Amino acid sequence: MQIRVAIAGVGNCASALVQGVEYYRNVKDKSEVPGIMHVLFGNHHIKDIKFVAAFDVNRLKIGKDLSEAIFTEPNCCVKFAEVPKLDVKVLPAPILDSVASHMREPFMAYDPAEVDEVDVATMLKETQADMLVNFLPVGSYKATRYYAEACLEAGCAFVNCIPEFVASDQAWAKRFEEKRLPVAGDDV
Repeated sequence: MQIRVAIAGVGNCASALVQGVEYYRNVKDKSEVPGIMHVLFGNHHIKDIKFVAAFDVNRLKIGKDLSEAIFTEPNCCVKFAEVPKLDVKVLPAPILDSVASHMREPFMAYDPAEVDEVDVATMLKETQADMLVNFLPVGSYKATRYYAEACLEAGCAFVNCIPEFVASDQAWAKRFEEKRLPVAGDDV
């Protein structure tokens, strides 16, 4: 059974995750693997992870297959796995506060006048994502909440890997609980 994963923010952390899934895809069930606590989690194996959507604001990554975008500047994660084409096109997401205005050019952020951003909730539904992993830059207060809201609307779990408090916020936690959706993280 597949675990369908969407990624918000195709930076170095996303690169490490995507490469790691590929690198460990064929390890045996009972293997002890450095850096991996459990090859099996319940009935799920690492190879069950399938990336189905990716969102970013970097104009050099938008439109590329996720397998290419994870190695696109300014990413500098060491390449440790050959990642085959994943048939997951990186989509333009709202910039909101994920890139400070003075950093838009160094981060190669797209020009909102030239690019139509996608509706993340709609894309999560269309791709039947089970979870969205938030790898946005630290300080993305509004953008993190935008993605959390999109998950609630789409019926998708939210794994928050940055120090923006959603899972540990009682109001947010209650909203996910009411929808019977997992929410985890706040700086995984």
